[in-house]
Amino acid sequence: MSDIRCGDSIHPRASLGHRCARVAAPLLAALLLSPLAQAALKVGDSAPRFTTPAAVAGKAFDFDMAATLKKGPVVLYFFPKAFTQGCTMEAHAFAEATPRFAAMGATVVGMSHDDIDTLKRFSTEACRDQFAVASDPQAQTIRAYDASAAADPQRADRISYVIGQDGKVRFVHIGSDPDEHVRQTEAAVKRLTGK
Repeated sequence: MSDIRCGDSIHPRASLGHRCARVAAPLLAALLLSPLAQAALKVGDSAPRFTTPAAVAGKAFDFDMAATLKKGPVVLYFFPKAFTQGCTMEAHAFAEATPRFAAMGATVVGMSHDDIDTLKRFSTEACRDQFAVASDPQAQTIRAYDASAAADPQRADRISYVIGQDGKVRFVHIGSDPDEHVRQTEAAVKRLTGK
């Protein structure tokens, strides 16, 4: 076995390979588990149209993406599970921001795999009757938007999209900070609408 010179030291190949593996394995794991590794629709992609049960102010209705886009841009944010700490914080933040989104002509809708009965309660308690939350218990729309969580593909990851009236994705934000989703999507809608 030949040696490899590294700076002023000489390392046997096996030792260097072992060191590289020790360094590379955690870096590779961090990259694969990072939000950057999450698959998501890209800016410019066509946003899949869907109709699904949703709730606002405790009342169920059928949310229709195509019909909603006729009124203005849509902020579609995916969240993992109703009534968990991060998702409740995010719902509160979007509820506070909903009047500002509405002033720019945008509609906010959240989506998770939760059933409609759970989301009827969540729409009142966490969303404060301000915006709709859509149910996707089979994760069909979650998968169509490449928003599945890596650890559990039936659940959504925390991903927000701004979709223009033309049905194209105009902005994507992936990250674990619920407040940042609101800040980033609000800024994107402002850029899109000029309001």
